[in-house]
Amino acid sequence: MKVRGFDRTFALLFVVMLTIAAGNTALQSVLPALGRSLGVADSAVAAVFSVSALLWVIAAPFWANRSDRHGRRTMVLIGVGGFTVSLLLCGVFLMLGINGVLAPVTTFVAFIAARVIYGAFGSAAPPAVQALVAGRTSRDERTRALTLIASAFGLGTILGPALAPYLVLGDLWDGGPEVGLAGPAFFAAAIGLAIWIAVARLLPKDEGLSHGAVVAYPSIGGQASGASVTAATAERSEKIGFLDPRVRGWMIVGLVMGHAQAMTGQAIGFLIIDRLRVAPMDALEPTGLVLMMGAGSALLVQWGMIPLLNLKPRALVLVGVAVSAVGCIATGTATSLYGIALGYSLASLGFGFVRPGFTAGSSLAVGPEAQGSVAGKVTSINGAAFVLGPSIGIALYELWRPLPYLTAAAALAILLAYAIVSLRPFRPEAEAFPER
Repeated sequence: MKVRGFDRTFALLFVVMLTIAAGNTALQSVLPALGRSLGVADSAVAAVFSVSALLWVIAAPFWANRSDRHGRRTMVLIGVGGFTVSLLLCGVFLMLGINGVLAPVTTFVAFIAARVIYGAFGSAAPPAVQALVAGRTSRDERTRALTLIASAFGLGTILGPALAPYLVLGDLWDGGPEVGLAGPAFFAAAIGLAIWIAVARLLPKDEGLSHGAVVAYPSIGGQASGASVTAATAERSEKIGFLDPRVRGWMIVGLVMGHAQAMTGQAIGFLIIDRLRVAPMDALEPTGLVLMMGAGSALLVQWGMIPLLNLKPRALVLVGVAVSAVGCIATGTATSLYGIALGYSLASLGFGFVRPGFTAGSSLAVGPEAQGSVAGKVTSINGAAFVLGPSIGIALYELWRPLPYLTAAAALAILLAYAIVSLRPFRPEAEAFPER
């Protein structure tokens, strides 16, 4: 595989990862408006996020292991097929609800059932894509190629919310059923079908014995951490637990930070509707704008500021937690679109510092023989935050609108104190891989 030349196979695999992430987050970004339009409780919308993420977290290790033992091309087809069928069913159920054929509660129950398909089968594709890329690149090219593939997943979480407002459709024909907010699901399903056909026709047979790793659930605010690349390239050897003294502090940082990000990110659509006092449909473009600014802030940190500042993992965590706490307070207390966008961008900026700090700190805390195990733990923490985080955040939001943001800020303030005490700076001479 000629990565520099971006050959056809690599480009196809890149598009697979991009589409799975973009389709999922596009749907997530319009769900608050959809829930309000149908008159269902905000907590029902949270259940959609949580159920899908839970199934992904459970199924992803199964598919990653199966990808090592069976055909990777088959796994990609299963993943893209699950994505396509799920999005198509989501679109159908949502359209039936919008047109009054299904009651609002029935619509969301059916919608959750369709999302189960995405969580259970969509997670089959990323490990298989990684394995295919690894099997077609030399050892020197492998990390760079896998990092580029991982960036497709991150890029998809930005493009999805950005494009979703423009995919909302009117009537199918004059006097026909209204598609409305189901439009993004139908568009994503159509693209998924085209990609499934392209994979079936163009993706060559498997080569090599390289393995893929679990990839965290693609969600709004869930930037790539690089852990899945480490897991895919590491040798399989020492296994360590979440409570291993070497990594326990870093795992706590990742868990608290991830839940704070999930709580605040998934409530942002509701906050914009209520604070701007606009109809749900009128909130789509402002929501997309705020989410784009947040994602752009995180990318600015990870692609620009971190390489420029050259901060160590502990410093990344301390700076990021402090900045994100301030950003959460600013978001929760803002009363205008400008204020919400600025606060959310600041919070995302902080999270953009913490995520790679948590990942790098966990990696540096152990020797080379445990890198694969630690990377797997980091990915699990990143994914687990989006199982309960959205439901917790929206439950708090239903009690009082600023509450998820103020709660996240309080949790981050406590985390900052914990990190100052518990996370020790790495010795420069041991930073390559410290002794046990």
